[in-house]
Amino acid sequence: MSKLLIKSRRMLKGPGVQPLAMLVDNSRIQSFHEYTYTVPGLKVIDAGDKVAMAGIVDTHAHINEPGRTEWEGFESATRAAASGGITTVIDMPLNSIPATTSKSALKEKRQAAQGKCSIDYGFWGGVVPGNAGELEGMVADNIMGAKCFLCNSGVPEFEHVGADHLKNAMPILKKCGVPLIVHAELEGETKLLSNLPNDYQTYLASRPDDFEVRAIAMMIELCRQTGCKTHIVHLSSAEALPLIRQAKKDGLPFTVETCPHYLIFNAEEIAQGHTHFKCAPPIRHLKNQKALWQGIKEGLIDFIVSDHSPCTPALKLMEKGNFLEAWGGIAGLQFSLSAVWTQMQEYGLHLPDLTRLMAANTARFIGLDKKKGRLDIGLDADVIIFDDQKTYTVVSEQVFHRHKITPYQNRQLKGRVERTILRGQEIFWLDSEERAHFAAPVGLEVKR
Repeated sequence: MSKLLIKSRRMLKGPGVQPLAMLVDNSRIQSFHEYTYTVPGLKVIDAGDKVAMAGIVDTHAHINEPGRTEWEGFESATRAAASGGITTVIDMPLNSIPATTSKSALKEKRQAAQGKCSIDYGFWGGVVPGNAGELEGMVADNIMGAKCFLCNSGVPEFEHVGADHLKNAMPILKKCGVPLIVHAELEGETKLLSNLPNDYQTYLASRPDDFEVRAIAMMIELCRQTGCKTHIVHLSSAEALPLIRQAKKDGLPFTVETCPHYLIFNAEEIAQGHTHFKCAPPIRHLKNQKALWQGIKEGLIDFIVSDHSPCTPALKLMEKGNFLEAWGGIAGLQFSLSAVWTQMQEYGLHLPDLTRLMAANTARFIGLDKKKGRLDIGLDADVIIFDDQKTYTVVSEQVFHRHKITPYQNRQLKGRVERTILRGQEIFWLDSEERAHFAAPVGLEVKR
């Protein structure tokens, strides 16, 4: 593979931006030099005043292939990810068929992905009733860890588990050195504020903060008992932050993520019948959103990932507008970086925080921090050129997910990815007229 020189007056390396030239050789970062550094005959990508930063590592996306490829798929999802600056994605064990809960299902998943991915990728396994005997084999076969649901997952092939199941599974995962990742909602009593299914408040009241708080309390106790690395996915309720603060203070191996849609949208703005905003746990009120940002600043929330969970347009019931019956999931993989950048400056967070929360910390979480997530010598040359000052409005022609339905439609965002480089190869770029171009798929499965 030929050498490449990437230059920027604002290269994001370490704690801040600086003018640098980065030499890439054989897919990895070889050395850094002054911005004026040149090598005769060498291909140069000069970002000028645009930011050159590490590619985003997204550890939470539902790509749905095989089995529900009409919902999404490796080809469309990874192209969309590349256009949004994501260079590594870890696929969830559902909503594909079969769910990734056995070695044989993992083999099918791996075969479905090969040759289709624009970016590098990996897989989570799943914990479901009765599959504890599969976990060690799946870890040996390169899953990053295993996910469980504490409530109905929405699909029959991925059943939820209780504390008794987890007391069997968590010691196995601890022995293997990988995390249990948890959809933390425990269903209980609800108090409906409205009985109108087209009213978002009806859906919001059906999944109150208490569901998350009780589930997280249970997982903290199981983490304490077993010593298993325990991770809460897509935290939406800020009411759980005091519990999380204490767990971290106690030194438990307990981590937490949240998602862009909880940080940019709020319940007050969701109009009647706008079911493309439905997800679980739900998008909550503005006061809660502000508290989540404070949790990020305090370090209680470890990183931000997309939880890209698309479906076919029919399942969103857009014409009917029924929040209680529509499929829950946000299609947002492509826009997660811009969405976070749009909001975070209001809370005193800057570019180094952006790459820390969406690249460095996620890479470390899955054991890839020696390969991904930072610009440093010896790491993969996964680089994005990011115009942090560019403001744009999302329109259908710019949506590269399989389906166009997304709450980001018509939303004004700040920060545009102009070029994405994977292991030294350009995989996405915008031309002078802002038309998108993609290279042929070169993504490979990542190894822990």
